[in-house]
Amino acid sequence: MSDKLQKLLSDKNRKMNAEELAFLAASFRETMFSVLHERGTGHWGGASSAAELVTALYFNRLNIKTDDPNWEDRDRFILSKGHASVNLYTILSNRGFFPAEDIHQFRVLGSYLQGHPAMLKIPGVDMSTGALGHGISVGLGMAEAAKLSGKNYCTYVLTGEGCLNEGSSWEALMCAAKYKTKNLVLLIDYNKVQLDGTEDQIMPLHPLKEKLESFGWLVNDEAYNGNCTKDILKSFDWLDSNDVWPKAIIYDTTKGANVSFSEGKNTWHGAVIDDEHYEIGIKELKEDTAKKEALV
Repeated sequence: MSDKLQKLLSDKNRKMNAEELAFLAASFRETMFSVLHERGTGHWGGASSAAELVTALYFNRLNIKTDDPNWEDRDRFILSKGHASVNLYTILSNRGFFPAEDIHQFRVLGSYLQGHPAMLKIPGVDMSTGALGHGISVGLGMAEAAKLSGKNYCTYVLTGEGCLNEGSSWEALMCAAKYKTKNLVLLIDYNKVQLDGTEDQIMPLHPLKEKLESFGWLVNDEAYNGNCTKDILKSFDWLDSNDVWPKAIIYDTTKGANVSFSEGKNTWHGAVIDDEHYEIGIKELKEDTAKKEALV
């Protein structure tokens, strides 16, 4: 760990700026890639596409207490695309919810860090996910519970195309619009690639913005690059700019981001990172981290 990274992580309770977040996300992406290679299993493509977004949430946005993971007034985060768990675990561990070295127990038999997040085993996990399409429904329930109990916490749900291919997601979208559910935010990691092919080949979602709006959601007009921390922080400003609910943000992202052979490739949704590809990929990731570190 570099001195700059160590210094940032020692001050992790303050809001990081765009350059700091970009450096953190690049460092976390290195960890994810190495852990998946080490274990020979997991999902690189979707974990990488959401690296900047989940980093920005935990190091700039969420109101949480690492020493009290079940604090009643905390903001809730649901990784509906639970197969990207190595992303969440890496960020939770570096945020201080559990020891950073535990990430190397990922998918080890008997470990608490299994392939999909488990809320009864992992500090900081608000919902056990993995079955695509359930995240929005549960997030809706959490947000409605806040309303009924007079709480002001926000509930953020991160989905991918797989979640939005499920009918239960659209039932929850209709229900949230009916009740104008306050403080419910849908974040869409729109990398347009799935396990077996592109979005267009599997189940086209476009025009996604118009569909969400027709279901009664407020959706961003400005295009946001979900792999650019400056854009992500701008999207957070948009969230705070009005009091219309519920809200959805579509982020254009790249599957397998920042590794040349995996970018935009469905074959790297969950493929094993072998030694040959690891050497190529980790070199590119380290170069990216060094560039971003120089800007901090």
